[in-house]
Amino acid sequence: MSYVITIDTGGTFTDAVIQDDAGRLTIGKALTTPKRAFEGMFGAISAAARLLDVTPEHAIRHAGRLIFGTTRATNAIVTRSTARTAFFVTAGFPDILYLREGGKKDAHDFRTPFPEPYVPRRLTFEINERVNAEGGVETALDEAGVITAARALADIGVEAVGVCLLWSIVNPAHELRVAQILKEHAPNVAVTLSHEMLPIPREYRRASATVLDASLKPVMQKFLEDMAADLGQLGFSGDLLVSTTVGGCIEVTSAARRPVHLAKSGPAMVPLAAREYAGRITSNGDVIICDTGGTTFDVGLIRDGEVVRTRETWLGPRYTGELLALSSVDIRSVGAGGGSIAWVDDGGLLRVGPQSAGSVPGPACYPRGGTLPTVTDAAVVAGYIDPHLFLGGRITLDAAAARTAVATVADRLSLSAEETALAILTIADETMISAIQDITVSEGVDPRQSVFVAGGGAAGLNIASVARALGCRTVLLPQTASALSACGMQFSDVVAEEAASGITSSDAFDQTVVRQALSRAHAALETLRSGLKIAREAACSFEIAVDARYRAQIWELEVPLPGFSIHGELNADELTRRFHRAHERTFGVDDPDGIVEFLTWKVRLRIALPRPAAKPIAAEQCSALLKRKGAYFPGPGLVDTPFYHGPALTPDVEVTGPAIILEPTTTIVVPPNASACLSPTGSYLLTLER
Repeated sequence: MSYVITIDTGGTFTDAVIQDDAGRLTIGKALTTPKRAFEGMFGAISAAARLLDVTPEHAIRHAGRLIFGTTRATNAIVTRSTARTAFFVTAGFPDILYLREGGKKDAHDFRTPFPEPYVPRRLTFEINERVNAEGGVETALDEAGVITAARALADIGVEAVGVCLLWSIVNPAHELRVAQILKEHAPNVAVTLSHEMLPIPREYRRASATVLDASLKPVMQKFLEDMAADLGQLGFSGDLLVSTTVGGCIEVTSAARRPVHLAKSGPAMVPLAAREYAGRITSNGDVIICDTGGTTFDVGLIRDGEVVRTRETWLGPRYTGELLALSSVDIRSVGAGGGSIAWVDDGGLLRVGPQSAGSVPGPACYPRGGTLPTVTDAAVVAGYIDPHLFLGGRITLDAAAARTAVATVADRLSLSAEETALAILTIADETMISAIQDITVSEGVDPRQSVFVAGGGAAGLNIASVARALGCRTVLLPQTASALSACGMQFSDVVAEEAASGITSSDAFDQTVVRQALSRAHAALETLRSGLKIAREAACSFEIAVDARYRAQIWELEVPLPGFSIHGELNADELTRRFHRAHERTFGVDDPDGIVEFLTWKVRLRIALPRPAAKPIAAEQCSALLKRKGAYFPGPGLVDTPFYHGPALTPDVEVTGPAIILEPTTTIVVPPNASACLSPTGSYLLTLER
């Protein structure tokens, strides 16, 4: 027996999915252990292995491939617990990280302080050099000054350096020489060069990605080494991969060289699972993905069958957080997960989130000493979660503690505990609805014409009410929904991306510039592929795309170029037409007579990995109806509600709401005027009346 194990470490739960030889998926969940992530991972593997009647050690020893996603990189950046990092920049430009790109969420907010730069000015070194926009050297590199700066790093405790010199994307000679000097005079310092990290003209974005990557190298390299060692001690000898923000996975050794690609990598896997599950039942190319975890609500989008990517990924709040700037799966996150805390503000209004109880101490109903009311506590009070059947009965919840926590808010609002619970769930709904509208309606996508795929351990609690409010009539909720990110890794490929700057325009298209840019990016990927063990056994393909804009436009738009060859001739007229179509689809307008500028050329390597089979989890031979008890719903209030054992349901059974379906790792609320049934491919279809 050979297994494929995928693991996602979330803020509250760690999910493990084990695929066996038959392609069946088995889910295990355990509480996340922030101090030592491997303990939570091993706990989740143990829970899944138990369902397979094997030991976790047996599953690990016989795993041919293990893919894991981690929040370690994201958390390190957000909490500023990365390595002490210095910034080397062209003299005269020390404020790139401080000034950012301007931008402010609220133009009239004068109370919020201006954010501190990721690297403080005291650790910013101005390097005397200058390369012009054509690549010519205006001022020679002051090597003596670089040596002086390099020798000073040890005295101030610097562990990493990000180097971002002006126009290094056109002529990287000075950056490369700085790297050589650092290697000679500060050999223990991790270095990232901007022209290798993100070769785009925008200085702040290039600098931000560069210093983020440099700051993560000492932290993440040790984390990845420890993870590999822990698995090795348990007998693992298969391919060890890690998920990346671009929507794929890569071998650990390659990930350690550019650890910034691990930031927000867990949520990036969710659209892969959603695309797979939606494709099994519909040909609709637009899919809305919602992933409700314990800490956040993540929403993403698939358009015309393709995962939507962006370079506007922020770690922390927009404008005041840190801009990742890399091409990454477009996932928007808001603080509306199952662990989001309910509170009353000074004006007497009920709020939910963004603070979360996390896994320690967790919601009040968890047996971990939490006292603050959360969305999960509200679901317990409303009767949606059975305290004795949570996670298949592995954890017994404290219903009295949940009611006590919710009562602290109810007293301030002069409402009953049940009314307050429904209010908490409703406000969480509104936060989710706003996030979905931001990525759909605001960008020209009609939610009513899209397929809804819901995932996450808390997805089933309120996804029906959210979808109904948006005008959707059908929601797809896979049996594996509680571990959708980890499932996405089961459907992922090895993906790596390289970019190169090659500026040209539709009115004076330069084939030589384009070919040189694509060749540089392709050569870097070929070097990477030659070092990948997994690439010797699987089919490889290359995809290309370009960042383009109308002349005088501020922002670029990524245009995928399927059908174009890296080494072939690129037709300027066809490239221009594709940009017009992409612009019209995204913004609702285009300018057929406008001149298009092509700036950055990207090549994406894809190494195909085997997929799990499309089949439902085998039904258990027992009665599906567990019990009937009261549950509260908006409008009718307390309703006698049947509770069904999900694993006993077969595809020919339709469950009419109000009803609760208890899966081993999630709870599905079927509200009044709705129904649910299990599809032959292993997903619940919720049908909602308007």
